[in-house]
This record gives sequence, structure tokens and C-alpha cells, in this order.
Amino acid sequence: MTLSRPLRSVLYIPASKERALEKARGLPCDAIIFDLEDAVAVDEKENARVLLGETLKTGVYGKRMKIVRINGFDSAWGKEDAAAVASMDADAVLLPKVESVAQLDALAAITGDMPIWAMMETPRGMMNAADIAAHPKMQGFVMGTNDLAKELNTRFRADRLPMMAGLGLCLLAARAEGIAAIDGVYNAFKDEDGLRAECEQGRDMGFDGKTLIHPAQLDVANECFAPSEAEADLARRQIEAFNAAEAAGEGVAVVDGKIVENLHIVTAKRILAQVEAIAEMA
Repeated sequence: MTLSRPLRSVLYIPASKERALEKARGLPCDAIIFDLEDAVAVDEKENARVLLGETLKTGVYGKRMKIVRINGFDSAWGKEDAAAVASMDADAVLLPKVESVAQLDALAAITGDMPIWAMMETPRGMMNAADIAAHPKMQGFVMGTNDLAKELNTRFRADRLPMMAGLGLCLLAARAEGIAAIDGVYNAFKDEDGLRAECEQGRDMGFDGKTLIHPAQLDVANECFAPSEAEADLARRQIEAFNAAEAAGEGVAVVDGKIVENLHIVTAKRILAQVEAIAEMA
């Protein structure tokens, strides 16, 4: 299963903040994570759950994907969150700190047919990424890089070298199962250059998009994770040249001095499909 919808920008919104929920209706993000976990104070947990349920009933988020992050089942609110989300107008439920298939089975027993996404943010989760990705309800990984950095006891590096093993394991698992993979947040939301560099790194690694903590980060993420005009133009020319080569009884074509084979056409068609899907989001 491969998700065809754009996931360039995935914005966290606190489910307890009515003003933030209202503002998100007009933001140019591809997906929203409505957060019942870290962004909600303990004394607001139950109110946030009710507010979110009522808000999602209004259906005012258009084509944006609606993902609800619940509290873990090791908390006082996790199971009640799951039961509530099961009846919400949401596209998926996001479980924090996923480390085992058993956690997913416990969630699915409550949420039924609702697709599940997993926060991948612990060393054990990374080591079990393949099994987690293969769960029949699993549709996407969200990298929790802040928690992962804490668990690894790493120092901050702009190149994120200490996290590469974990990020790579999760990407491999996601691609093996055809599910989405969303990069972690960039904390310095006023640092546009730093955000751009990290988005470009995530894009080049193969992530579908980036989780964001502030609307000011949306434009950079949307730009970085979308095919450029040059990439789209090359894709069109590759397809045209390859079709002409096939019509002439040849198995390969040449574009800009480079061989174009069938595997390149698969990538070219995926790029053009992404361009079309992004256009439909506007």
C-alpha cells in the first residue's frame, strides 16, 4: 500500500487550543496531527478530547489529512483517547512511542478499521521497525527525533549524524511495506535556513515530508518536498523519449546524454503523479 496523497507538510496542532484548531482550517499544510499528547496539559486532556471530536464533526479541514495523536496506553488517558478517536471524523490514529506489534494490536482492538500511524522515537522502536511497518493496519511512520535524541544521549549536530542509523532503519522498513515516512520536527522555527537544510536532507534521504511545529515552517517544507519544475520537465521528457524508443523496438532511450530505462520511467511517473496531486490540494 502506497499513499498517493501529498504529505510534504504535517503540522502539529494542540487539540486543546480552540484558536489553533480554527486557524489550521486555512493553513497550506498537507496533513494535520491533532495532538492529545505532549501539547496538552494534564488538566486539559479530557476537555481536549471532547473539543477535538466536536471540531472534526464540522468537516472544515478540506483535503488535509487528519491524524489524531493519542496518549500512550501506559498513561491514564490512552485507552479513552483511542475509544474516542474511533468515532471521530479522522483519517488515522497516531500512537506514540511504538516499540512492538503488541501495542498496535491493542490499539486496533479499540479503533477497529481506522488506519494506524506510529511515532518512531525509541531505540527499541527502531530495532523493531520492520515488524511494526508490516502490521496490517499500519499506514505511516512519524519520526520523533526529539525523543530519539534524548534516548540516544546525543549532542545536537546540524547533519544529524547520530540519528542516521535510526532514521535509515525506519525508512527501509517503511519503503519495504509501502507506507508513508515523515521526518521529525525542526525545533528552531525562526531559523529558515536551518529548516531548509534539514528538509532537503530528509527529502534526499527519501522521506515523504516533514512534521512541523509552527505555521511559519509550512512554505519551506512544501517547497522542499515537492518536485521542482526542472524535475517535472525531465520526467516528461524521459517518458516521451522512452515511449518513442519502445515504438522503435528499442529498450532504452537517451535524455540529456544519460540512459533512460524502465526503472527511470517508474520514478518519472511517480514525480508527475505527485505534481498532479499537489495541484489538486490547492
